[in-house]
Amino acid sequence: MSFGLFLRQARSGVSEALSASGLEAGFEVGPARPGFGDAACNAPFLLAKKEGRSPRDIAETLASRYRPDGLVLWCRAHPSGYLNFGADAAALASGAVRAALDGTFGIEPAEPVPTVVEHTSVNPNKELHIGHVRNVVIGDCVSRILARAGRPVSVLNYVDDSGLQVADVVIGIERLGLDPEPPGGVPFDRHCGELYARTTAAYEQDPGLKAERGRVLGQMESGGNPTASLAESVTRRVLECQLRTCWRLGASYDCINYESQILRSGMWGSFLEDMKQKSLAVMETEGDNAGCWVLRGHGKVLVRSGGTATYTAKDMPYAAWKLGLVSDPFGYAPYPGQPGRQLWQSVLGGGRRKNYSGRRVITVVDSRQSAPQAMVRSVMDVFLESGGSYVHLSYGPVGLSAATAGALGAGTGGRGAQMSGRRGLYVGADEVCDTLEERALAEVARRNPGMDGEEARAIARQVALGTLRYEMIRPDLDRPITFDLERSLSLEGDTAPYIQYAHARACRILEKAPARPDPGSMSPQQDGPERALVVALSRMGVAVSEAERNLSPKVVARYCRELAVEFNSFYERARVVGTDARTDNLRLCLVDAFRLTVSSALGLLGIGAPARM
Repeated sequence: MSFGLFLRQARSGVSEALSASGLEAGFEVGPARPGFGDAACNAPFLLAKKEGRSPRDIAETLASRYRPDGLVLWCRAHPSGYLNFGADAAALASGAVRAALDGTFGIEPAEPVPTVVEHTSVNPNKELHIGHVRNVVIGDCVSRILARAGRPVSVLNYVDDSGLQVADVVIGIERLGLDPEPPGGVPFDRHCGELYARTTAAYEQDPGLKAERGRVLGQMESGGNPTASLAESVTRRVLECQLRTCWRLGASYDCINYESQILRSGMWGSFLEDMKQKSLAVMETEGDNAGCWVLRGHGKVLVRSGGTATYTAKDMPYAAWKLGLVSDPFGYAPYPGQPGRQLWQSVLGGGRRKNYSGRRVITVVDSRQSAPQAMVRSVMDVFLESGGSYVHLSYGPVGLSAATAGALGAGTGGRGAQMSGRRGLYVGADEVCDTLEERALAEVARRNPGMDGEEARAIARQVALGTLRYEMIRPDLDRPITFDLERSLSLEGDTAPYIQYAHARACRILEKAPARPDPGSMSPQQDGPERALVVALSRMGVAVSEAERNLSPKVVARYCRELAVEFNSFYERARVVGTDARTDNLRLCLVDAFRLTVSSALGLLGIGAPARM
């Protein structure tokens, strides 16, 4: 039995108590803060003004008419005005252990709405930097959570291989004579980032050079010429490097789409005509935008007077394609190299037929693109004649603390660092991963002097990746992040290593125990030092449902942290082994349930759970 069932039963009892009291109110029942029972209801506060009574008085009335049943052992009025509920801890314990062993964890399936998650989508002109990592991690975590909740999910990565930033690299090679091949040992994506920065710097010295962008962009969009071939070669090689970084970060995809193919397939032209039919796209005849097609009501240019589409315009047909509003002109061919699952890429002509559209589309793009994303959403709402199907999942940018910037060779005179590919001011994601791994390896080796080198490095990789991913989703998504190496690697506080260490501790307890836990003969108790851990274990399904409903990986991260805190508190207050056979077995079963539950919850965040630290 799960905490979710307990909450539903408490809600049902409140509804009956309201009816018996002649009262009506919308209300919520959710997990309670410490000292407020296991769950709390806000109905008395919602009724106070209407009834002209204090919340406490209403709470006492409702508590007197509440009839505990099922998992709800009691209902009480708290002096603050809340209704509080106590759970049947023995039943929750049995349910939590069973759910952990069978892998269900009390998760109730969501409606199986086909969902598309597009994330990463980094311009293929440079390496991924620490700012891009947050996009990758958020998108990957949301995809994992949706899938675990029962949503059919397609994960897409959109490659903007015909945009201005790629044109800048091409101009650097064609006009400035910059060497397209990197010097020995320099990855190709890092080298292209340097070419991009050098070209944008050259624009300041030669304004006429920047005027070349329109010509180059037109050739890239039309295809079938040397400039387009060079752009394709550059972007495909950069993409290979970027994907290796994404795979290292633990992300994976179902399909890669290329912007150039959308343009050359005729999809954009066809969708533009559809927009004209709905009077969404109108031609400007005067002013600065004369000769341009603009988005009605926004004034945003969709098609420049020279005929090239803008960044926002190119997102329109792709969004429509993801929602199944346009016919699919693509075939699909395998893209090699992705660990764990087959990756496909769109092709024009040939390939297999596949369907990557969904009834709901989630696009992970940082908050600085909120305005263009709002325009895309407004257009999709017109075509769908309803709202809510196109979701912009926004997040704040990432910077580095002054100490971390200095440690990674991006010293800023004691200030934090913000990323800028245009100015060449960024720290690559692989560089951050390398640094985290080396620091984690040093700590693992210090704590385990006799450990095999390969085992130590495998643990260090899990700790490093867990550290980075956890830091990207721990704060609210709309908050900017200042990433700090030292804080994030700490075994104390709100960090991934703290949670991973709790899991490793559970593994060691089970390894040293004189007997294996036997769930079949477990005798749960209502009270005792394990009660808080039991309640925390039973809340896994509630956490996943909340995270899925709000598209918030932070909810799972917070749950992992709270679960680890309760386990460590339990470990400090209770002897797991050495009391009596009945108590020892109960506690070993809970340790095993914690091991399985926290490992599964961390897995939703793409974080490994090492057995040793």
